[in-house]
Formats: sequence, structure tokens, C-alpha cells
Amino acid sequence: MARSVPPQPKIALALAGGGPLGAIYEIGALCALEESLNGLDFTRLQHYVGVSSGGFIAAGLANGMTPRALCSAFIDAPSEQAVDAFDPSWLMTPAYSEFIRRGLLWPGLLVSALWQLASGRKSLTRALEHLGPGFPTGIFSNDQIDTELARLFTRAGRTNDFRKLKAQLTLVATDLDTGEAAPFGRPGWDHVPISRAVQASAALPGLFPPVQIDDRYYVDGALKKTMHASVALDDGVDLLLCLNPLVPFDASTPKLALLGPGAPASIPRIVDGGLPAVLSQTFRSMIHSRMVLGMRQYEHSYPNTDIILIEPDHRDPELYLANTFSYSQRRHVAEHAYQQTRHLLRSPTAGLSAKLLRHGITLHHAALDDTKRHLSAPPAPPSEFGQALTRLDGVLDDLRHELHAMAHRTSRP
Repeated sequence: MARSVPPQPKIALALAGGGPLGAIYEIGALCALEESLNGLDFTRLQHYVGVSSGGFIAAGLANGMTPRALCSAFIDAPSEQAVDAFDPSWLMTPAYSEFIRRGLLWPGLLVSALWQLASGRKSLTRALEHLGPGFPTGIFSNDQIDTELARLFTRAGRTNDFRKLKAQLTLVATDLDTGEAAPFGRPGWDHVPISRAVQASAALPGLFPPVQIDDRYYVDGALKKTMHASVALDDGVDLLLCLNPLVPFDASTPKLALLGPGAPASIPRIVDGGLPAVLSQTFRSMIHSRMVLGMRQYEHSYPNTDIILIEPDHRDPELYLANTFSYSQRRHVAEHAYQQTRHLLRSPTAGLSAKLLRHGITLHHAALDDTKRHLSAPPAPPSEFGQALTRLDGVLDDLRHELHAMAHRTSRP
């Protein structure tokens, strides 16, 4: 009698958003997972769920692009020979058409507001509110996302059509008029081109204009949920891998790494970074707390599914301080995510190996124990003078921290 072959486990991948930084982290982490896990092929999973920038990565994997290929396309500096290169600087093109369209409304709005104010029908505040439609809904154009991803996904062996994929791909956006999730790729939502769905899912309000699809307008999928992993869980999967790139930063760490020339060596308090730092920390805290609640609910509602969450260390400054529009910084952050994920897999306290083993996935110990492995070629070692400057910077950094702590203690009543 022939021995029965156990069924292959159903494995899904959910990727949260986080802007260019989030995509860079996820690619670095995926490259580490790809080479460190035996029995797992990231181009042959049952379901991919992508939100915002995670949609870029999910769509690439579903199209058969390996994490290493995605690294070449999204992180390495583009060249004339790199036909798959996607340059994040394309996202910095001003939304000229939106500016012009809204600007044409200003004469009529101004006349109407002045008339309402002069006639006494409305107060000054209400008259100013009347000018709202004249302001653009986004600063930068996101049309290039659709254009470039359509080019990327229509190459040989790939597709820009959800219905032609071998695996299920779900890219979640938010309907601007209803606030409801729009699961592009699911039945009834799969007629939209993948590239257009990515554009809609990544349309962060205020930064990019809403994306029009079938007479509806869509914005970033993270407005409703951080990860939307339930889309895959509802289909019934045995193992769900989740990657979340944005976590609140713990600035109480006494010493922080220096990322590059001109970058701050320490952040004793978030408030010292000004408004951008405060807004970043607020946004990270809000979406992360919501995700933590969601993960707890998933574990309770889907007890038969093993769920593994991979995210950065809250005390790690590398991702918090990075400039994602610098190619050297992007490679540095990807390398950092790669090494951090390798460290997580080696850690016995994480308890990942037992969960993975239940689904036929084992750790590639030879790869994990190889300290010379890098995502890209490591930089040349610094000169003796450079090492001396680094040591001096560390001493000065510690001194600044101690002086700040002393000043804080003496200011207490």
C-alpha cells in the first residue's frame, strides 16, 4: 500500500505599510528569511496580502519576483542596464495637475466667500471654510506608481492582472467616501490592474491625491487596519507570516548609533526632534497599538493558525533616523533589517523554530551561523583615523547624554 503524502501547508504572507522605509525594511527582512528557512519559497505561497507600501512587495512576490530580485529593483541604485529598477524619487514629483485643477476653483471660491462675508450671511471663519475645495488633496503625484509597476509587471513571465496570478493576491485600499476597506484582487475587485491597486493602497492622504477607480476614490489601506491579515485568515491558512516595519521608537536608550554624516548621534527625547519627530512617533504609536490589538484578536479567533510577527526592535534607531531617498542609506537600512532578522531567527527566546517546524520549515543553521553573510557587499573597513573619530564621537555622545541627564535632574523641584 502506497504511503499517503501529507498535504502541503497553506502559508500566507501579510505585509504592512510604512512608506519607502517600510518597503526597504520588508525587503531586507524577506531576504534574510528566504536564505535562512528551508522549505519555504516566498514566490509560491498561497496568499499575499499587501497594504500601502507593503503592496509593492506583495505584488512583486506574487508575480514570481524573489526577495533578492525585489532588492535589485527597489533598493539598488538604478542604472541603464537595470530594466526592473523602481526609483523612489519618482514619488517626489509635484502633483501639478491637482494644483492646476484646484487653482482654477479659487477665483469663484474667493468671490463667493467675500460675498458671503460682506453680506453678513457668514462669519469670517465660515467664509474661510468655504475656500476648502480650492486646496489640493495631495502634494505629490502618485501616477508614476501605476506607470512603472505596469511596466514591471507586464514583462515576460509576469502579469498585471489579478486573475492571471497563480496565487491569491489582495491589495487593500480604503474607499474615501465610505471609509470601508477595498480588497482589490478578491472576487468583484479583481478587474482592476495590479499596478493601479498598488497606487490606490499607497495613496497616503495629504501626501498623494486619492486614486479614482470606477468612479470611486481610494486612499491608503492602513486607514482602516494596519495589516488586514484577516483577509488571508478567513480563507483558512496553516501559517501566517506578518511583517510590520513601523514601531514606536524608544528614545530612552542612552546611546544611539550614528547613521551618517549630518545625522544626529542621539535623541535624548522625541520632542527635541521638533514637529516631524513628534508626528512620526504619534503615527507609529497609533498604528502599532491598533496592530497589537488586531494580532491578539487573530490569535483568539483563529486558534488553528500559527501566526508569526516580525518587526524592528523598538529601541533601534536605524530605521527611525534613516533617509530613504539616499541610495547609500537605503542599502544601509536594508542591510540592517537583513542582519536584525537573522539575529531574531537565531534567538531561542523568539520561539520561531517550533512554530515553523510544525509546517515542515526548518532553520538553515549554516547560513544563520555564517557571520560573513551580507545582503550586499560590506563597505571597506574604516582607516585608523576614521576609527579614532568614531571612538571620539562615542565618547562625546556619552558626555552629551550625561550632561543632559544632569541638567534634567537639577531642574526637578
